[in-house]
Amino acid sequence: MKATPENQRTLLEIADLDRRIQQAERARTQPAQGARINELAGVRRQQTAELTSLAGALEDARTELSRLESDVSLATQRRDRDAERLTAATDPKQAQALENEIESLTRRIAMLEDAELEVMGRVEEAQAAVDAQQALIDQTQAEGAALTAAAKSGMAAAATEGEQLRRDRAALAGTVAPDLLAEFERRAERDGIGVGLLRRGVCEGCRMVLSGTDLTEVRRAAPDDVLSCPECGAILVRTEESGL
Repeated sequence: MKATPENQRTLLEIADLDRRIQQAERARTQPAQGARINELAGVRRQQTAELTSLAGALEDARTELSRLESDVSLATQRRDRDAERLTAATDPKQAQALENEIESLTRRIAMLEDAELEVMGRVEEAQAAVDAQQALIDQTQAEGAALTAAAKSGMAAAATEGEQLRRDRAALAGTVAPDLLAEFERRAERDGIGVGLLRRGVCEGCRMVLSGTDLTEVRRAAPDDVLSCPECGAILVRTEESGL
């Protein structure tokens, strides 16, 4: 195959654009923040499950405290009624019974109030645990929101860059002979390396050093001959940097 040296050198620019287009596409579809965002989603699920458990414990403690407060209130009301009845009692037996019941109620109220204080402490501890867990969730959400915003911005920028790079490639490709361009694209699709610059005896497509025999053949070739790297099969482009 024959092609002008200029066309062959243009393939290097097209290959660079292809590389940058691939990078932009990866940035558009696989943002750098993606792994951390997914990790945070898992962390948030665990934190939310823990919050649900802590909130349940808090609700249980509040329910128990409410029951104790109700029991204290009922016992106090009954003791106060007995005290009023005792004041008006004229029967010694009735008065003694009321005094016994008042003493019993007083002891019960004291026990209930002790239990109430203990449960109040549990409520405070449970509330503090819920608040701390919610703070963790808020922190996780804030980080996730910031990363998501950055990812969306980066993806949009990558999409814009990719579109511009594709336009640049199309413009360059239009200056290359169709058969040369097709051959380049065929090799790139097949081997992953469509073209390589020969720099000081090294193919930059595969980073392999050409043998003396191969370099001799390259030197003998006409400037418009389309050569191939004997190692990777890429179109071998010669410039003043080739060291020939």
